[in-house]
Amino acid sequence: MTSTVLTLDLLDRLAEAPADRVAVIDGDTQFTFAELRDRAGRVAAGLAGRGIGPESVVGLCLPRGADLVVTLLGTLAAGAAYLPVDPRLPADRRRLLVEDARADLLITEPGTEPAGLGVAQVSPADLAATVPGRAAAFAPVPVRPDNLAYVIYTSGSTGRPKGVEISRGAAALLLAELEETGIAGPGPGTVGWNASPSFDASVQQWVRICRGDTLVLLDEATRADPVLFAAAVRDRALTDLDITPSHAEPLLEHLATDRDRPLTLLVGGEPISPALWDRLGELAGTGVLRPVNVYGPTECTVDATAGWITAGTTPHIGTALPGLAVRLLDDALRPVADGAVGELYLAGPRVGRGYRGRPGLTAGRFVADPEARDGTRMYRTGDRCRRRPDGRLEFLGRVDGQVKVRGHRIELGEVEAALRAHPAVAEAAVAVHHDDLVAYYRQAAPVDPAELHDLVAATLPGYMVPATFVAVSRFPRTTSGKLDRAALPAPAPAAPVTVGDAPTGRVEQLIAVVWSEVLRRPAIGADDNFFKLGGHSLLAIKLVARVRAELGCTLPVKTVYENPRLRDLARAIEARLEPAGAAEKELR
Repeated sequence: MTSTVLTLDLLDRLAEAPADRVAVIDGDTQFTFAELRDRAGRVAAGLAGRGIGPESVVGLCLPRGADLVVTLLGTLAAGAAYLPVDPRLPADRRRLLVEDARADLLITEPGTEPAGLGVAQVSPADLAATVPGRAAAFAPVPVRPDNLAYVIYTSGSTGRPKGVEISRGAAALLLAELEETGIAGPGPGTVGWNASPSFDASVQQWVRICRGDTLVLLDEATRADPVLFAAAVRDRALTDLDITPSHAEPLLEHLATDRDRPLTLLVGGEPISPALWDRLGELAGTGVLRPVNVYGPTECTVDATAGWITAGTTPHIGTALPGLAVRLLDDALRPVADGAVGELYLAGPRVGRGYRGRPGLTAGRFVADPEARDGTRMYRTGDRCRRRPDGRLEFLGRVDGQVKVRGHRIELGEVEAALRAHPAVAEAAVAVHHDDLVAYYRQAAPVDPAELHDLVAATLPGYMVPATFVAVSRFPRTTSGKLDRAALPAPAPAAPVTVGDAPTGRVEQLIAVVWSEVLRRPAIGADDNFFKLGGHSLLAIKLVARVRAELGCTLPVKTVYENPRLRDLARAIEARLEPAGAAEKELR
């Protein structure tokens, strides 16, 4: 099944957006579509002057902000493809992405540590400054639908990340199908850019600007604090927001209920729990939200299926969007019976071109479509699903070693390969316990777990660094001799702290209790570090919510990052409690 919408290239649509409408809001910075087209045109002209054009790849090593939007659209206007390179990644990881993608140019802020070897680097300001005066017109370079639009890297089972190539036509179809299905409401809206540019969910957000929607950039401090996040949704009058289930859960209790227009909440990236599904369904019934569960691999241009979340239903991933067709097949690529479990394959014009520079890997995942007569391919997702009697698809897990942790797609093999790079590690395996990665290793020589942590952290993104490292004498095996991942031992509880390290005072003791619960540790010391004990952004959100409930103290999430040691965090909380206590005394 293909889309019934006649699809223009994204930049053809961008050229038609009303000139005086606000296009981008980034904190106190905002500019109109006329200004956006002018800035993007200058970037495109600067790139063209450097020989950049169709099939060129331009690395964007920029934080989420106005410069990123301008350079991304300017890169596309030059006919080229963009490669997102998160500046927060370890330098080795950034270098690997730039080299593996064979990027022709890297756009980055001045002073950023070089991420590429032998690749020219330029700042957004210097690139635009190479064009004298103002750009005469927004005149995108003509491209074919099969020309490359972007390369986004995902975790790789072989220990090496793989770059997914997506075409301009596929990206344009995504926007058209979001409109055709009503997921993107009629008329221009105000869309929050929530996802990291390194993840394909961000594509779903920036394509909306091409039809005239206003794009609001959400900074990291706002994203990390549910109170600030909800305030941004209200103050910016967002109409659309893409979010993972684990990120949505703490946000819901703070959302305003007196909205003029329901907030379209595109929930995806990981399975939705039945409890969260029911909560979203309730809010949908009140008119506060239009929640939709979106599913799709990076290899098929972000969203492959979608299902509206309503009260009285159970979790499902809906049905295929118009640009893709679903195949549920067995190991021999034969269709399974109705209601039976099969592996999900996706076919249609939004299937990606393959993995950049990896023909063998491409051939293994992008396979011939048995129902097509024109030689087109389908993508093997590795996901197990079944079709319900109502036609909706139910997600039932993976067939391989890929996992989703807090919305991040992770190949366990890539983390294991990073561990095996240490000479003292003879064997390694990684598993998921309570939404955290746990690394298991057999030693060839004594090694400190902290050393393994630092090794992995120096080469992999933070979300791929295990929270716990467990030494084992042997690995459990199945009868066929394979690793029995399910039989790996649960990580042992941390050893109790000494009496001298015990928290003292009401606030310290309360925080210790909360830490013990959210970190699942039996004892906490006053000098313990929240993040070294396995804390992360979502646990920090839970922490401040508990502090608010127990002490009546509104605590920004950034305070946890600024004071990760328990004793320091207690002092910060006490400082916030003192003015409230003084005011209460004055009232008496």
